[in-house]
Amino acid sequence: MTERRPSLLGRTLRDESARPLRVSPLTAQLLTVGVDIGGTKVAAGVVTHEGEVLDQVRRETPDRSKSPQVVEDTIVGAVLDLAERHEIHAVGIGAAGFIDAERANVLFSPHLSWRNEPLREAISSRLRLPVVVENDANAAVWAEWRFGAGRGESHLVCVNLGTGIGGAMIVNGTLQRGRFGVAGEFGHMQVVPDGRRCECGNRGCWEQYASGNVLVREAREMAAANSPVAHPILERAGGDVSAITGPLITAAARDGDPAARELFEEIGQWLGVGIANLAAAFDPGTFVIGGGLSEAGDLLIGPARDSFSRSLTGRRFRPEARVVQAQLGNTAGLVGAADLARPFARRFRRARARARDRRARHPGGL
Repeated sequence: MTERRPSLLGRTLRDESARPLRVSPLTAQLLTVGVDIGGTKVAAGVVTHEGEVLDQVRRETPDRSKSPQVVEDTIVGAVLDLAERHEIHAVGIGAAGFIDAERANVLFSPHLSWRNEPLREAISSRLRLPVVVENDANAAVWAEWRFGAGRGESHLVCVNLGTGIGGAMIVNGTLQRGRFGVAGEFGHMQVVPDGRRCECGNRGCWEQYASGNVLVREAREMAAANSPVAHPILERAGGDVSAITGPLITAAARDGDPAARELFEEIGQWLGVGIANLAAAFDPGTFVIGGGLSEAGDLLIGPARDSFSRSLTGRRFRPEARVVQAQLGNTAGLVGAADLARPFARRFRRARARARDRRARHPGGL
């Protein structure tokens, strides 16, 4: 039975994700677990049908030099920890990188060195639960559309600003994954010909100008050059350039530090240029800006809105999309992953009930 479950999920996953989720009274009673895999941590949480996180655990993620087996052990351990306190019916996993169209295999993950890793089968065979694997940005936008800043929007684009830039789209209640399942890599749009080298191998990618890495990189470069405008930031870091972090720069900007505010304004300007390009391509009604960098709020979103308005194709002759901050913070990924797994929870409970009935009718039988 365990060996057949992955193929059953593979046949039905596309059909289930092609229409908006409808929660029946039976489904509403089921708890699912969402797992958010980052470069440094695995966060797992028990989530209700209303998007409430009832319980959560966090574990360190082995670095990219370790084998996939070690990371899978971390995921399984986190879920089993939660299962000791809650009855779990399905698991959704959000992972950075390329996920195939069947939502089963991680084709490429830059943080964990996964290459064509059969993650769904590996985890479902050990947990004996339905498992859905989703790109982390897709999971986050799903959560914002269902429970957060994107509720009620028919055409939603989410831009997640973290170490790099992740993205995702929902159109009429359906995640747009692309033909091969790897849509939404907005951070690798080339916005500056022959610009800065990106980790992907190309030059001038958007995430080299508007991301958390850029914020820290620019601040450290100013401090290392002994620029007078960077002295207050360096003092906050105790004189150690390597101790300058995103949260430290954000705190300085909130306290009115001119250099920190200027950094956010520059990143916001590049953010606005990028989302104007996305508006030209996709014409959404709302852009939700998420990820760790979005916690700066209007320090970032304000300049982004201004730049977006200036850069928008056909400005003044077309409706302009809203640009808003995400609402769910760092739980968006696990909430969305858990919710995307929910349609399979009800099916699993029914299958388990039928198996119990068979055992009751035929004790000692096959």
